[in-house]
Amino acid sequence: MENLKQHFSRASMLEKIIYINIAVFVLELLISSFTGLYRSQLNFIDQWFALSSSLDAYITKPWSIVSYGFLHAGFFHILFNCFALYIFGRLFTEYFTQKQLLNFYLLGTIFGGLFFLIATNTFPFFLGKSLILVGASAGVYSIMVGIATYIPNYELRIPLVNLYIKLWQLVAFFIVMNLISLSGSNGGGHFAHLGGALFGFLYVSRASNKELNLFENISKWFKRDKSNLKTVYKSDNPTPRRKDTLRKSDNQKKIDEILDKIGKSGYDALTKEEKEFLFKQGNQK
Repeated sequence: MENLKQHFSRASMLEKIIYINIAVFVLELLISSFTGLYRSQLNFIDQWFALSSSLDAYITKPWSIVSYGFLHAGFFHILFNCFALYIFGRLFTEYFTQKQLLNFYLLGTIFGGLFFLIATNTFPFFLGKSLILVGASAGVYSIMVGIATYIPNYELRIPLVNLYIKLWQLVAFFIVMNLISLSGSNGGGHFAHLGGALFGFLYVSRASNKELNLFENISKWFKRDKSNLKTVYKSDNPTPRRKDTLRKSDNQKKIDEILDKIGKSGYDALTKEEKEFLFKQGNQK
């Protein structure tokens, strides 16, 4: 047990999110097995932590708009979500911080939950139905669309067929599939996916500085404010703190140039030195 705690404490934020999802899923299985002995159709975790389409139920469990993002309906549900989270989460942390990954996951989950509640209480298709929402998909879509908005021309290699596809094309395919499935059996879930995707797109496309703290600057999404950018003051005899600031400014300038190059020509266009520099800077965040 002590080894597990040490491993978890040393894990990256991406790994911690995946571990928590797996741990909760295993706990769900154990509780479902036990409650099944009493013929209970909904286990304790789903009753208290899944997001219900009923506004009355949501008011009594406001935390469920976040907690549902760590629950899953079955093995393949969590397998797909964790796989997608791992693939796009690793790419996300090459350009953003570990803290921002968590913020995107949580806020994407909240946006997805809001879309679910609005849709299921607005459209006639859902009226009279009692639905619950579970799954990390909204958070995953937030991360996926966020990074695709930032580096749309990044190319991913599809295994086996050795085919390369641009990130924006892959994400566009997923978005279209969700749009044409809104009136299907999992329509509420698809609305949640789109809610998470919308958050990822809006934040990355509207944020004036990718280093902004997400929770502190939500109110600034829709207003680009150049005053949020850092200002570096030069001096003939800079203090150690200013020297450090100047060094960070030079590094940021080089990072921006590399990211622009990736956006235009893809990651493979970088030189070995540029890739190593980007990797080192990512590990320092």
